[in-house]
Amino acid sequence: MAVSLKDSQADDLGEVSEINVTPFIDVILVLLIIFMVAAPLSTVDVAVDLPVSNAQPQPRPETPVFLTVKNDLSLALGNDGVPRAMLGAMLDRQTSGDRQQRVFLRADGGVAYRELMEVMNLLRQAGYLKIALVGLEDTGQGAPPAAPGASAAGAARP
Repeated sequence: MAVSLKDSQADDLGEVSEINVTPFIDVILVLLIIFMVAAPLSTVDVAVDLPVSNAQPQPRPETPVFLTVKNDLSLALGNDGVPRAMLGAMLDRQTSGDRQQRVFLRADGGVAYRELMEVMNLLRQAGYLKIALVGLEDTGQGAPPAAPGASAAGAARP
């Protein structure tokens, strides 16, 4: 025999004014899983078969033309000092008028970028468009950077 513990008058269920959020959370979790699975698949990988370069390395010139911008902003062509006004004429003399010859430009570490760009503009105005910037190769054993305002004469150069 079964016994009912409820009151016979309390059989009516009243209206519940609270929102049941359990189905909402279930839907959100399902959407989260779908997007977690679909997101890595939506990345686009473009397969490109790049051609191999068959260009030969450029031979080094027998007598490269080095233009140096010193820390005091003076110019040196090779080992000889050059006034800025005479740069084009001195380059023409050294390259025998060959303006297609590459000019290797090197500058002291204390030279401002603006000054280096001014020298590059001088080279461009003189008709020398092939300019190579020269830097030191990092061997991993570099000396600590020089203090600001330190002179270039005190720094050891390899």
